[in-house]
Amino acid sequence: MHIGLPKEIKKQEHRVAMTPAVVASLVHSGHQVNVERGAGLGAGYSDEEYSFAGASMLDRPDLLFAASELIVKVKEPQPDEVAMLNDSHTLLTYLHLAADKQLTQSLTASGCTGLAYETLAVGERLPLLEPMSEIAGSMAPIAGAYHLAKHTGGRGTLLSSVPGVGPSKAVVLGGGTAGMHAARVAAGMGADVTILELDFERMRMLEMNFPQIHTMYSSEANLRELLRSVDLLVGAVLLPGAAAPKLVTREMLGLMPEGSVIVDIAVDQGGCVESTRATTHAAPTFTESGVLHYCVANMPAAYARTATIALSNVTAAWIGRIAGLGLESALSQFAELASAVNCTQGMLTNEAVAQSHDLPWTPREALGSSGD
Repeated sequence: MHIGLPKEIKKQEHRVAMTPAVVASLVHSGHQVNVERGAGLGAGYSDEEYSFAGASMLDRPDLLFAASELIVKVKEPQPDEVAMLNDSHTLLTYLHLAADKQLTQSLTASGCTGLAYETLAVGERLPLLEPMSEIAGSMAPIAGAYHLAKHTGGRGTLLSSVPGVGPSKAVVLGGGTAGMHAARVAAGMGADVTILELDFERMRMLEMNFPQIHTMYSSEANLRELLRSVDLLVGAVLLPGAAAPKLVTREMLGLMPEGSVIVDIAVDQGGCVESTRATTHAAPTFTESGVLHYCVANMPAAYARTATIALSNVTAAWIGRIAGLGLESALSQFAELASAVNCTQGMLTNEAVAQSHDLPWTPREALGSSGD
């Protein structure tokens, strides 16, 4: 198969979808891998490393898209990239379509088959999303602690305690992968941490493994009570493929102390705070109702080297399966792969995405073969 690895063009996106080691493995298996020059520089991988791995180095993205059947990326395609996609392409990347109706419609209209890392489910796990959730969760208290400083617009509280002064209070919405890592790091920094969660078994697991962390049932009443004294609020709610529920309304911001900080990890799926809007690493924050919001839509790109390796570790096997078998055969042999298909043959095939935008959808199995 002809596989394309383009340079990411989203603002401040420094990750690359495959390491040279993964490229070398694919080439060794008989595939042609086309790599856009400069694709790996942000993550510390030179063009020479990709060339040594056996890749064909191309100067422009249009040449790469034209020469490749399977396009492997990190972030959702930008408008210029969507314009280069057609029904001969399979796109494998984080799509996060539930947060962007225009992208959903334009990507579907391209005719390509769009596979989303974040919706590929193996049992109850999302293995291609988990590494980035771990990184974003671990980052959240670090970013929040920095922005609590007075000179950044925060209320001037240190997340950890010092003798004679109690610790700051951190509240984490959701006890999944991102929420667990956010709570673990915040507690390690010395904060008083409470996780709001719906699943009682998950709460038991969290308290057994992290006795310094509190859990509470995720109700509006409990949330409102906690917001009155919170210093750092981390939004880590996930509904696979769907838009994140708005657990914190604009009205609730008025309950929070002035200068408190929100880090909304769920921003890729629209955010779990009503006031959330996507920001960038260059301009990561804004203030609304006296509350500082950090809503960077590609948080792990800040640690591009670590994130690239972590992503490649979990995606390499799936890339190899698609390339080695062809998409349809891979779908037949690995039933889990079907959960990654968000659109194909000009049809939207993910129900959660369709419901987020009130768009029609067609189950993938109701369509004919899309070819290999």
